[in-house]
Amino acid sequence: MAEKPSGTENKGPRRARAPLQSAQERNGEPPLSLPRIVATAVDLLDAEGVDGLTMRRLADRLGAGAMSLYWHVENKEKVFDLALDSALQYPASPQVADTLDWREDVVRLLEDWRVCMLRHPWSASLLPRRALGPNILGRLELLSSTLSRAGVADADLNAAIWSLWNYVIGATITRANFDRTDDDRTAAQQRVTGLSERYPTIERSRLLLDSDWDGTFRKGLDFLIDGIATKRE
Repeated sequence: MAEKPSGTENKGPRRARAPLQSAQERNGEPPLSLPRIVATAVDLLDAEGVDGLTMRRLADRLGAGAMSLYWHVENKEKVFDLALDSALQYPASPQVADTLDWREDVVRLLEDWRVCMLRHPWSASLLPRRALGPNILGRLELLSSTLSRAGVADADLNAAIWSLWNYVIGATITRANFDRTDDDRTAAQQRVTGLSERYPTIERSRLLLDSDWDGTFRKGLDFLIDGIATKRE
């Protein structure tokens, strides 16, 4: 960095100006930008999970030096925040109520939320411990306003929202990690059948053979919404 001319007031630390031409441009690759960094971080997280994202690995995918990333993003924690918010972008405007059926609106919002997290399995475990970005806050605002318009009292609103939040995240984490083959499920159910005197209800319901994740999610969501409906004013 060039020496500051004498007599210039020091107003605190500032980032130096980025080079006019990056190494990426000189090598014929797209220049670094924050959107490109975030999109590549999402791809890296999809491929290698949370533990697989380091600034050096991210830089390697971008064809850049690790230090060059800091022109655009402060640190790895900020990369996590931006990648998570990007992955959970909701396609509908958070300001628009699409239908007059509040239950349908809630189901559509939460089913889309689950689909997004299953597409990016790392997001469900990362979400509870990250800063909430505009896309996530937009989802929460849409859920909150939908429930409020449906008549859920302010005194019950937070409990309803957190109950639905917990259900979606829990269902997503279970689905993403409970990856059993048909043979695995059959073997597990057979073990329970051999112990049916100890586990009669599990054996009768054939719980360990149930692989209807989407149907189970929707039915459980209906149970929750039924309960919320009783709290409307």
